[in-house]
Amino acid sequence: MSRALIEVGSCNVDLELRPIEPSWIIEGNPVSRSHILSTSADGTASTIIWHCTEGRFNWYYDIDETIMIMEGSIVLESDGMPPKRYGPGDVIFFRDGAHAKWHVEGYVKKIAFCRKTNPVMIGFLIRVVNKLKKMFVATGERRPASLMGAG
Repeated sequence: MSRALIEVGSCNVDLELRPIEPSWIIEGNPVSRSHILSTSADGTASTIIWHCTEGRFNWYYDIDETIMIMEGSIVLESDGMPPKRYGPGDVIFFRDGAHAKWHVEGYVKKIAFCRKTNPVMIGFLIRVVNKLKKMFVATGERRPASLMGAG
């Protein structure tokens, strides 16, 4: 199976019903829908469009997730973090293991960048291999550009 090196998608897609775990719902009848826009070749990262109607609920993260609110607003609260409102353009990062109470005000639409975390030792080995690769790349050889800079 061949995968394109560059994939193009749209945020204006039909979203499929993805119910919130009923035991997480605190108040209301929030209805959530989503659509996976892309998935990495190794299956550890994905980009998702997610929409939810009004309600309050808990969310427990078992992955790293970075979101950007596209439409609507939410109020988030978590241990050690007072309630705060977020709206279009706001970016929030949730680490694997985080818990947050969501209050969706009317509705919210977000784009989420999700990544499954590797065990610490595997992450260390990946960094070592990447450093070794950088050390042995010949001068003048084409190197990939990165938004993260020269790590």
